[in-house]
Amino acid sequence: MHILFITLAILSIHACNKPGKPLQEQTFVRTVVDTNPPVTPLSPEMSIQKIQLPPGYRIELVASEPMVQEPVALAWDGNGRMYVAEMNTYMKDADATGEFEPASRIKLLEDTNGDGKMDKSTVFVDSLVLPRVILPVGDQLLVGVTNIQHIWSYRDTNGDGKADEKKIVFKNDVLDVRNLEHQNGGLLWNLDNWIYPTRDNLRYKYKNGLLVVDTMVDNMIGQWGITSDNYGRLFYSEAGPGLPAVQIQQMPAYGALNFNDQYTQDFTKPWPIIGNLDAQGGKNSLRTEDNTLKEFTSGCGQSIFRGDRLPEDMRGDYFIPEPVGRIIKRGKVINRNGKIYIEDAYQQKDWLASADMNFRPINTYTGPDGCFYIVDMYHGIIQESEWTNPGSYLRQIIEQKELYKNKGMGRIYRVVHEDFTPDPTKPNMLNEPSSKLLTYLDHPNGWWHDNAQQLMIVRNDQSVVPALREIATGGKASLTKSPSPLARIHALWTLEGLDALDKKTLFQAFTDKDPQVRKTAVWISEHFINNNDTEVIQKLASLIEDPSADVRIQLSLSLRNNTSDPSQKIVKVLLAANPHNELMQFSFTTFTETQKKLAAEKERTQNLSPADRALVTNGATTFKQLCATCHGADGKGVLIGGKEMPAPPLVGSPRVKGDKTMLIQLLLYGLKDPVDGKTYPDIMPPMGSNTDEWVASVLSYIRNSGDLGNASSVVTTDEVKQVRAETPQMKEPFTLQLLEIFKLGRAEKSNWNNASAK
Repeated sequence: MHILFITLAILSIHACNKPGKPLQEQTFVRTVVDTNPPVTPLSPEMSIQKIQLPPGYRIELVASEPMVQEPVALAWDGNGRMYVAEMNTYMKDADATGEFEPASRIKLLEDTNGDGKMDKSTVFVDSLVLPRVILPVGDQLLVGVTNIQHIWSYRDTNGDGKADEKKIVFKNDVLDVRNLEHQNGGLLWNLDNWIYPTRDNLRYKYKNGLLVVDTMVDNMIGQWGITSDNYGRLFYSEAGPGLPAVQIQQMPAYGALNFNDQYTQDFTKPWPIIGNLDAQGGKNSLRTEDNTLKEFTSGCGQSIFRGDRLPEDMRGDYFIPEPVGRIIKRGKVINRNGKIYIEDAYQQKDWLASADMNFRPINTYTGPDGCFYIVDMYHGIIQESEWTNPGSYLRQIIEQKELYKNKGMGRIYRVVHEDFTPDPTKPNMLNEPSSKLLTYLDHPNGWWHDNAQQLMIVRNDQSVVPALREIATGGKASLTKSPSPLARIHALWTLEGLDALDKKTLFQAFTDKDPQVRKTAVWISEHFINNNDTEVIQKLASLIEDPSADVRIQLSLSLRNNTSDPSQKIVKVLLAANPHNELMQFSFTTFTETQKKLAAEKERTQNLSPADRALVTNGATTFKQLCATCHGADGKGVLIGGKEMPAPPLVGSPRVKGDKTMLIQLLLYGLKDPVDGKTYPDIMPPMGSNTDEWVASVLSYIRNSGDLGNASSVVTTDEVKQVRAETPQMKEPFTLQLLEIFKLGRAEKSNWNNASAK
């Protein structure tokens, strides 16, 4: 039944929003349309009518079924052709029947007449298992699929729009046994020429057609989607604990770092316009007055808008979809003394909200035309089968609403504005000389200068080095005007990627009038620092009193790993001179603590048997990749953005140190509230689908990790096998009370057996 919850009241309508108009003047009102909406699929045109946006904005259709089906990610190559990854077997029913069949695809779409709508489609790659990451690199497309950790390169060598060449560019024979929602969900060629995934402790450099891997200290635990701003700062998100922005303070190579106040609590609250009954947390996740989602549960596909064909006040803002809420939230990114904060752009409403139950925004992008793009999977069931087991709340809603019927569709939209015309220029970078690519380094749309930098590096074209040096130091070279700070930054990083950065150019960048250029120069000098170049380190000392906190923070980050006396002296002086810079101080504290923990863990595990050491080591990897998302890397829980802890802490937990059987049962079948008298936003999902060895390794690490302050015996594979065999199949997760009852039953059985033996 349709219920009009709030009568539409427009207090002030501005028919025309001019570029740069402040947000507070863009008045619009959130209108809840239906608290118990129908689930019948709508045509793209009807679905667009169900979307609410601020005045002046509108949605345009770029592609829809049957041209695309179950889209999850897109990317443009240097010629503006769009690659779309389709998960064609994702959750066709609540049991995920046939989910891992090789029936998914990557499509290549083209707009041949320049009207903004795709009119040509070919299947670029067929017969894949749930492709999850795509990244164009030159004329190649890098692809990662589900359950496998290889990364492949596909190329079309004859121009028919279909890949006919396939090569492995990164090889890892270890299968990824994590739930598909917890595997890598993105690849990004960043400003610093490293290619970053969303998860784990790896990053890659593209060298001679292959990906060369670098291992970082901490695991990144982002999930679906990764983005960066104009200056190469990365932004991740975590759907599991409902954290819309994580690891936004410093680059991953310097370690994981988050603050509880890095975004406001308001930013964690979605404001949908329909009831969201299919939330994993059930009724507890919904507002009692209108059934709308009250907290993030599936944030993903975030992007920093860097285009030039929408209002100026959008540029640099953070956008993140919430597919369960059917909204896209907009945040203002604010730098205060080098620390990043995100504040909700609107009060109790979101930038975009849909009243279509099947609208599933899961990825967002800045397009070559300067507009904002949305990938809408348009799918009934959005949660993977681990959370839709028989008897679960979600299972009941799926069956009641018949959500399993809504599949095989998908839409791609772009958001435009009445005051702007999308850029009609069709990119032709793959066919243009590097001298032409140079001119794009100062393009007003970030998509253009990112791709120009990447292509020059992929070509390894040394002919542009003199011009790049001129641009980096403020000369025009082939530009029509003096280069902007962004153009100078891109020129510096392009020189780095071409192995052509010279000290003269670097030293001049140290004195650039723009603080972001100076910060870049410090960051990029790490190649010289790592080689103990005393001349460079001496020059860096001149930046100790730089007026920009960003520069001073970067100086401390770049030098702290170098053990030479001059480097350590600079770091010591910086710390003493900046006692109130929270980011600098806390980052250095976590860095030193991590170094001590790594040394202590190495020494402690040397006393374990080889078999036990292998269990703990493998378990540590899994914990950091998966469990830390909700329990925290230190096992003390997760506190970010003023949200309550998504899961209980493990440090000091009696269940971790106590009865092994109870702990094994808990991991095999999951745990639901209350825990020690406290309720948490989500249940602990069952992990019994993993192998006995996997379960044993995770629990061995948790029980025996110095990081978590525990020193109990390991859990063996045989112990897991025995508990699995002796525990009845559970239809739903355990409660602590039921675990205690099982424990009592085991004790009584043991007593009975002992008495019988006598």
